[in-house]
Order: sequence, then structure tokens, then C-alpha cells
Amino acid sequence: MPGERKDPVAAYSFEVEAGGALLGAFRECSGIGSETSVIEYAYVKGKQTWIHKEPGTHKYTNITLKRGVTKDMDLWEWRGKVLDGKMKDARRSCTITVYDTEHSPMAEWVLNDAWPSKLSGPTFNAQNNEIAIEELEIVHEGIKRNPM
Repeated sequence: MPGERKDPVAAYSFEVEAGGALLGAFRECSGIGSETSVIEYAYVKGKQTWIHKEPGTHKYTNITLKRGVTKDMDLWEWRGKVLDGKMKDARRSCTITVYDTEHSPMAEWVLNDAWPSKLSGPTFNAQNNEIAIEELEIVHEGIKRNPM
């Protein structure tokens, strides 16, 4: 609609699903994106040397998720499938959905064949007053942003 207001979405209300199941509440999600390497080669035209640039290999950036430690073992069990060599079971479609203030979906990214490449437990420090955080790194073979 012409003149429709399109406010940006706040970054604090989001969910992450893997294989259709909610992975839990996360405090941070980063790494949504892709990049293409650049191949440069020089050529001579007349008396000048020019640099021409072509796209090289495509790479999807890893997704990093952080959450407070709970009794929930879902991330550790998912990572365990990779450690046990059960990659067919470990690869999942993942969806990251961000919501507006009325909890309506505003944006959605779908990761293809995602699996946990790294899972780190918390750092403990008795001198700090912080929540114990675990961190999950997810690799994938493609990302698509779906229209909402």
C-alpha cells in the first residue's frame, strides 16, 4: 500500500526452531547472512591495466545462539547426534522468527540442512552476578528470508 508505515522490528523478541520443535528462549542470535568471495584479475586495455572482479565461491555464515543454562538437554542431545556420527538425524531445517510488539511474525529466515558444529558450556565466576550462558554454533547449507 502506498504510504504504509514500515517500522523496523525490535531485536529482542525472536524464536528459533529446529526440525519443527522450539529450541528454547535465547538471549542472542547472530550470524544471519551469506557472503561471496571476489576473484580479481588484471588485464591490459590500451596502455592501462584494469582490475576485473568476478564472483567466487559462496559461503553461508554460521549462526551463533546464546541462552541461559536450564535443565533442558535439547541442545546437548542435538550436538550428541553429530558426535555419534548420526548426521542424517542431526541435519534439520531451522527457522528464526522475529516478532513485533504484538507478537506477530515480522521476519523469518529458514536454514537448510542445519546442524550444531559447536556447543560451549558456561564460564563460571563466583565474583560476578551473571547468568550462566551456553553457546551454540549452527552451520547450514543455505538461508532464505521468507516474506511475511
